[in-house]
Amino acid sequence: MTVRRVLFVGAVLSAILLVVVAIGIGQGIRQIEQTPLSETDRPPITVPSGASFATVTSMLADRGLIDHPLALQVYARWQGVAARIQAGEYAITAGLTAAGLIQRMVNGDVMRYRLTIIEGWRVDELLGAIRRHPAIDHTLPADADHASVMAAIGRPNDAAEGRFLPETYRFPRGTSDVTLLRRANRNLESTLASIWAERADDLPLADADEALTLASIIEKETGQAGERRRIAGVFVRRLKRGMRLQTDPTVIYGLGERFDGDLLSRHLRDDTPYNTYTRHGLPPTPIALPGRAAIEAAVDPAAGDSLYFVSRGDGSHVFSTTLEAHNRAVRRYQLGEGE
Repeated sequence: MTVRRVLFVGAVLSAILLVVVAIGIGQGIRQIEQTPLSETDRPPITVPSGASFATVTSMLADRGLIDHPLALQVYARWQGVAARIQAGEYAITAGLTAAGLIQRMVNGDVMRYRLTIIEGWRVDELLGAIRRHPAIDHTLPADADHASVMAAIGRPNDAAEGRFLPETYRFPRGTSDVTLLRRANRNLESTLASIWAERADDLPLADADEALTLASIIEKETGQAGERRRIAGVFVRRLKRGMRLQTDPTVIYGLGERFDGDLLSRHLRDDTPYNTYTRHGLPPTPIALPGRAAIEAAVDPAAGDSLYFVSRGDGSHVFSTTLEAHNRAVRRYQLGEGE
């Protein structure tokens, strides 16, 4: 065979090889763009900080999610995204393609977890929920007290109770407890400031902190949206007249661990800074985490002349203007003596 013929055959074989490779890559690219990694949800993949794209493709191949890691690397470089992936935890959802997963990694569209802070929780209940959450990075000591928590979030001079806004918070795995608490605290501060700025005239409240304390009492007294402003009105009128608030939730809070779930008449005489049967005015701090609606009610109470209310036992209340009418309602709904 002549040299020319050898060269010709070599060129033909090279061309065929290139065509085969190109077809293979083309098929691989179509698979990357069109074929789901899985027909069902699969465990997420975590991209470590500083990981190369080759490392990511190896991880996907090891889990059986892709058949051609080289094709995926070529695709990512062709798209100019191989060096742009971000660290984090990414969901592998049913029907997701490799191209879609790469785009998630480029966008930093990491998995988000959530924690819902419930209206009326005490701060200790919030701290407990955070400690139990598996996706939160727990940096605070398990026995951290309220002062330590507030110092950690940059508010060392504030009492912890009531200072975190109840709502649902979403966050990526590895978010620290301090970061989440700081976020809930700043949300509370901004919400309280904006609501306080729109407050009604002639409130017997010295500042926004007192409004927060009143809101926490309203939060614990009722879960019915339609009653919040009426209950706020009762408390505001009592404060204006110099009457004691005489609200059970503050007594319970002051008892602390001594309260076993059964509030007795002797507890109402047990003087603590939070006992609004023995002391005038608001307690020294909030007694729970009030939500936005309770804060709004505290600064915009309903007009009226009622000074008392008692629970019907179904979550709603009977409101009375006079002590005589209130006592009748107590006998009926609390003592079961009928009308």
